[in-house]
Order: sequence, then C-alpha cells, then structure tokens
Amino acid sequence: MSNLKDALHIPDTQSERDERHLAIQRVGVKSVRYPLQLRIGHVIAPTVASWTLDVALPAEAKGTHMSRFVAWLDALDGPLDAATLRAELGVMLEKLHATEGRIEAEFPFFLRKRAPVTGVQSLLEYQGRWIAEARGGVSTIWAEVVVPVKSLCPCSKEISDYGAHNQRSHVTIRVELLEAIEWSELVRYAEDAASSEIWPMLKRADEKWVTERAYENPKFVEDMVRDVALRLNTDARIGRYSIDVENFESIHAHSAYARIER
Repeated sequence: MSNLKDALHIPDTQSERDERHLAIQRVGVKSVRYPLQLRIGHVIAPTVASWTLDVALPAEAKGTHMSRFVAWLDALDGPLDAATLRAELGVMLEKLHATEGRIEAEFPFFLRKRAPVTGVQSLLEYQGRWIAEARGGVSTIWAEVVVPVKSLCPCSKEISDYGAHNQRSHVTIRVELLEAIEWSELVRYAEDAASSEIWPMLKRADEKWVTERAYENPKFVEDMVRDVALRLNTDARIGRYSIDVENFESIHAHSAYARIER
C-alpha cells in the first residue's frame, strides 16, 4: 500500500514555475514515426508519417508534458484531411494546455497511373506533408507535395545538331489551404508544367512517347516554376504558396534550382 501511495505522489518537475522569464515559441517532439490514415479522394490510404509536434510555452512554465504529444498521436482514429487536421490541432492544444502550437507530418503516398500509350498501370510514389499551425488565435493549414518529373533543356536542344540533355526533376508545391484540395490536383499542377510526367512502368511504345514528348516540350527550371505559379494564381482555394523546382542535371555535378513565393 505504501508503494502505491508513493507512486501516486511522484513529483511533477515540469509543472513547476520557471523564474528566468523567457517564453519558448516551440517545444515538443520531433521525428516521431507513427501511422497515418490519409484521405486520397474517396480512398483511405494507410501510410507512415514522421511527425513533429510542438506548442508555445509561457515564460512562467518550466516545461511541457512531452508524453501528451504521443498520447494525442495514439488517439487519432480516423483519416486526416484539412478539416480533421484543423480540428485535431485544437484537440492537441487543449491536451497540452496551450494556445499556440504546430503539427507537421511528412509521409509517402501513391497514385495509380496509366502509361501514355499501352495503358499499363502502376503506382508512383510521391512525398506529402501536412502542416497545421495556430498562432495569435488564427489556425492555418498547409499541404505540400514533392512530384518527380522529367525536364529537357531548351538551350541544349537549340544548339545541338541532334539530341538534348534531359534529367529527372523534383517540383515541390506548398500551399496554404483556404478550401480543400485533392492531392491528385496538386500533383497534376506539377506534372502539367514539366517537359513530361514520369511513370514507374513503361513499355517500349510508352518510352518512345515520353522521349518525344519531352523533346517537343523543353523547359528550364524557370519555365516550370512560372508555369506552376500561373496555375496556382487562378485557384481561389489557395492562399500563400511556395514552389521549388530542382533539376538533377545530367551534364553537371550540381542541380539547377528556382523558387517562387506568394
């Protein structure tokens, strides 16, 4: 009985008062790998996310309760989309007795694609990210996707008697969601701006199509980042955004890179 009584009276050092009078903007847990149910259209796709969870800590508080972040994660029992993520941010803040905080989850997801000529199907992997943040009484939700595509250099095509250097590229789109947007829509914004989209499985007829498509549609990184921005500018569901394009150059040991922000 005495051992049980002692266990119920373990000191809670984190709840003590701090006298250094310094607030902490972000304190929490980082790189926590935990399952995530992702809503992709009408499908619920299980995946694994790397989570970063934090809250703002007042100057008078000594510490936050780190275990409550994982308890919040473990209590997630449904698929996440923009609306549920906003609601769950409120739940996390309440659990941590905080008014400001942030949720970030980075995860892989897959979309089924049909090859352009033969129509053979396969799954292509993309990297997604959710970011939910509450600051100053306002909550914002961001979605980010990293899309692999193909680019072909306009300058190389112009100056060469035959051929042109081409390479795989990554288009990263991060958008502030004013309304819900499907992951496939963000992917399409990137793929439409490339010299060509890519597929995991291609037959020879498909390879010919991709090669010729890219050759007929050369793009610099500057072209791709601007073309994505033009599409985002017409979408009323999107507030602020950033677009990054990186070409993993085939004739250099470095990448070419461009970025546009709004």
